[in-house]
Amino acid sequence: MQSERLDLAERMGLAARDLQDGTDPQATMETAVRLAVLNVRGCDAATISLVEGQGRIETPAYTDDDARGADVLQSTLGEGPCLDAAWEERVVHSADLAADPRWPVWGARVAADHGVRSVLSVQLFTHADRLGALNLYARTTAAFDAEDRDDGLALAAHVAVAVAAARTADQLARALDSRTLVGQAVGIVMERYRLDPGAAFSVLARVSSETNTKVRDIAAELVATGHLHGTDRSPAPAAD
Repeated sequence: MQSERLDLAERMGLAARDLQDGTDPQATMETAVRLAVLNVRGCDAATISLVEGQGRIETPAYTDDDARGADVLQSTLGEGPCLDAAWEERVVHSADLAADPRWPVWGARVAADHGVRSVLSVQLFTHADRLGALNLYARTTAAFDAEDRDDGLALAAHVAVAVAAARTADQLARALDSRTLVGQAVGIVMERYRLDPGAAFSVLARVSSETNTKVRDIAAELVATGHLHGTDRSPAPAAD
């Protein structure tokens, strides 16, 4: 038993390292659901569900169509463990969905239509504007025991940290891309109209204000096409 737990700790450590290597939120979530199937006993399929206002569920990552269908059905019916885990409870577990009184419609339908008999849903994100859950599905009843629930909690903690880090990296990369584009556009305006950097950026800012278009979008258009958005004639060149 002790060696089995050590092996589990090693596997969870490897899973955490796999997740932390990601810088793309979508790729990180797809890695997470695959790791859930590999590392949690009894788990046949997994999803990450994001719950928006009014109980609408999105499933950006899933391991098979039945698992995704289980999520979609919860969104359609407005009941199910994903919603409970995201909004109300940290961990939601059912050993027999076909007979679970908490979700009388969803449980019977998901068992009949998708062959899902057990579920373990763990709250994943707790941000005010983004709630979600890691959902582990099994095709047999009583598939998850207490140790599996602990494993699910541990994996969900790693996933939450990894996705947050990947989002930060993605946002940083986007910001750097924007700065690069704006810098290139400023350089074009400087060369074309013989302006200093401050004046060249002022041209982009003025066009942004007049056309109600983001500076980044104006810069991207100028770099790609050589055309200054919303203008039919060029700004007056600087005096020699």
